[in-house]
Amino acid sequence: MFYQPTIVTQVRPDMEIAQGEVFGPVLSVLRFRAEADAIRIANATRYGLGAGVWTDDVRKAHRVAHQPRAGSVWVNAYRMVAPNVPFGGNGYSGWGRESGVDAVREYTDTKAVWVDLAGHTRDPFKLN
Repeated sequence: MFYQPTIVTQVRPDMEIAQGEVFGPVLSVLRFRAEADAIRIANATRYGLGAGVWTDDVRKAHRVAHQPRAGSVWVNAYRMVAPNVPFGGNGYSGWGRESGVDAVREYTDTKAVWVDLAGHTRDPFKLN
């Protein structure tokens, strides 16, 4: 089934469309007064697959991009992915990461093994 791109306005943070994870060509518009309000609203959901920041102010972009609890944050773009960059969500948006080195880490356990090849037992409390 195909749905035309849809913009939903007058959305409040407590509405289902603001609290759910909507996939498709749907944009929910929520109003906010201050940057802190926007971050609070964005983080008030159980989901965190992706977030978008749209601004002409590069300092604001960097500051705001670090605040949403989302697996990916795009600045002045959306849904850009690459095979060498980790992708995945936070909260109810899933576990782990796809792509990149972080995806490989999902299947490995790091271990350090130290072997003294000098052939004699050393005092473990001496540094040399």
